[in-house]
Amino acid sequence: MIVDAHLDLAYCALRYGRDLFLTLEEARRVEQARPTDNGWPTVTIPTLRQGQIGLVFSTLFVMPQHMNDVPDNKKQAYRTAAQAHTAASQQLDYYHRLADTHGDIRLVTSAADLRDVQASQTTDNPLLGLVVLMEGADPIREPAEVEMWYERGVRLIGPAWDDTAYAAGAWRGTQEGFTKKGWELLERMAELKLILDLTHLGEQGVTEALERYDGRIVATHSNCRTIAPHVEQRNLTDDHIRLLGERGGVMGMVLYNRFLKKGHGKGERKELVTLDHVVAHVDHVCQLLGTADHVAIGSDFDGGFGWADIPAELNSAADLHLIGNKLAERGYAAAEVANIMGGNWVRLLAETWA
Repeated sequence: MIVDAHLDLAYCALRYGRDLFLTLEEARRVEQARPTDNGWPTVTIPTLRQGQIGLVFSTLFVMPQHMNDVPDNKKQAYRTAAQAHTAASQQLDYYHRLADTHGDIRLVTSAADLRDVQASQTTDNPLLGLVVLMEGADPIREPAEVEMWYERGVRLIGPAWDDTAYAAGAWRGTQEGFTKKGWELLERMAELKLILDLTHLGEQGVTEALERYDGRIVATHSNCRTIAPHVEQRNLTDDHIRLLGERGGVMGMVLYNRFLKKGHGKGERKELVTLDHVVAHVDHVCQLLGTADHVAIGSDFDGGFGWADIPAELNSAADLHLIGNKLAERGYAAAEVANIMGGNWVRLLAETWA
């Protein structure tokens, strides 16, 4: 089963009015007539089915207003915690509607759900499992509110996207870490066995989380700073990768060309970045840790970039399996390829929810 640990499905549906049940060709025709700032789409439900992707970490993501000139909350942007809360609630409602109205889509919140999704993959009607990840914690108006989000199905939280009330984000390059309110949030998260996502945290916050968070830790969509240092704190240092491995975490490779190739910028020629660059990041993690058990995929497809900014061989999410083929060509054993393409995420979830 292929697992993609980062897709902004609800954000794309609600922000851009995208019908996720269109074929990819239909979605592209629609958005060619009314272009978005996200580029040509690469993800719809049919593309996930075509690519045999059985499990997705589906996000609750709301754009900080200062990052985007969107005038109202209906477009999934916020200035206040109350606005963030409302928009993220709309996205969570969207996922619940998907699961309630489509028998082949399942919100995955427990080990039993995970087993059901796995078992279904060899049947004529495989389930698409959605594990809900909050990307940026400002929708949680106060730390005590995290229990409500957990009860509604959230299973992972990334405290920062940009700076939030809880922690400094990677984009501004500050040297700050978690706030007092952030430490309270982490305490409550650990009590609920919520998984902490390091991605988008500033460097100090990553260090603090790895040293002090009592629960499971992952980086759903982060690459290696040693290979692509120009995006600074957005990619993880070797020291942080080692600590993540020691903590039993998993790191998902983000398939954004800018984060894959040194010096590459958004909008530069697609063909300049290939699956060889993806494999280089995977291999770097494996060599650092001496195992393939802590690296996986977190594509972030359609998360601020589209078709033009993903590796040359990839047209859509349906092509993720090509990464596995490339790893096999490089000499990775079949079991290692299976783990990288999904097994590592499944193992981590099963252990967390045991």
